[in-house]
Amino acid sequence: MQYPNNPETIPSPALLIFPEQVEQNIAHMVDIVGGKPERLRPHIKTHKLGEIVKMQLAHGITKTKCATIAEMEMCAEADSPDVMMAYPPIGPNIARLLKLTELFPSVKFSAVCDSDEAAKAIAAEFSTVGKSLPLCIDINPGMNRTGILPGPEAIELVKQIVATEGIEFAGVHAYDGHIHDAELEVRIRRFAESFDPIFAFIDELKEAGIETKALVTGGSPTMALHAEKAAEMPFAYECSAGTPTLWDTGYEDAFPELGFVWAAALLTRVISKPGTPDENLICVDLGHKAVAAEMSLDMRVRFPSLPDAEFLGQSEEHLVIKTEVASSLTIGDVLYGIPRHICPTVALHQEVVIVRDGAATGERWEIKARDRRLTV
Repeated sequence: MQYPNNPETIPSPALLIFPEQVEQNIAHMVDIVGGKPERLRPHIKTHKLGEIVKMQLAHGITKTKCATIAEMEMCAEADSPDVMMAYPPIGPNIARLLKLTELFPSVKFSAVCDSDEAAKAIAAEFSTVGKSLPLCIDINPGMNRTGILPGPEAIELVKQIVATEGIEFAGVHAYDGHIHDAELEVRIRRFAESFDPIFAFIDELKEAGIETKALVTGGSPTMALHAEKAAEMPFAYECSAGTPTLWDTGYEDAFPELGFVWAAALLTRVISKPGTPDENLICVDLGHKAVAAEMSLDMRVRFPSLPDAEFLGQSEEHLVIKTEVASSLTIGDVLYGIPRHICPTVALHQEVVIVRDGAATGERWEIKARDRRLTV
């Protein structure tokens, strides 16, 4: 990742994206799944950019996974032919999703479902206009956020989906975000504990006469484990990690063996040198409105050029840093930071600045799907 040689053209704070590194990461994702892009359904909540959806399409990745109706609409606009919502549409979102299927009739839209109530509500909305929404049953692999446990109740829910007009059974979804152990052996063990019951559940469905068309699963830490398992399975096995497109320091520190590279950075400037010179303080214009703040203060961003940086305080537009090199920095100096958590950081910015071959090109990509609603 080569920082721009013309930073004077970029107002701060700014989010930079490096398309060459994005391309490298997308290609590496395809390599991890054995060169079979059909085994990928990347989650686009990380970048929320139609331009990156198009880059994935160029690599043969035709399926996407989304968190919101707005993200789904953006994917459809970017010509993604197969778009899944990773949550059950509830309340008015059911009608919004129905409207989306009408606006983009050539796109295969789907969603997940983990309850009788959601299944009935979705079916009622879609059946009134003679449509049917494919649903993956959402299985809880141990994260305990959403999903139904594999077992008799889940079997009955699948049977209900199969038998109900307005919905159809599309497969199984399971997100394993709770498996993020840095030690690979621990990850492998927890992966088996979480997914052996799911594979057994799929076998039980087959015994009941119900074929599983697809298993959509996996976050970044378990991506390689799912890719290895996919080669053994007779059904479509889709890895849905999203962070690898841009990567961040959180995953880089924990999972360096995955081999992805940073493809996004934050540009900020020294705006003040408060206190006395011996206090070694600088203040930059990178507040918690520009970088995700759910982590502790010392973990939100990393400045590679300031390895000794100690963060003393952050407010909406300011970050105060103590560093031994403070005396060598002047007002207006540019610093580059890598976010700890890239996904919510992207959502804080209206646009990204594109850097190619070591220069800001003047090109801006609108982070369109940061909005909760586009047209629907």
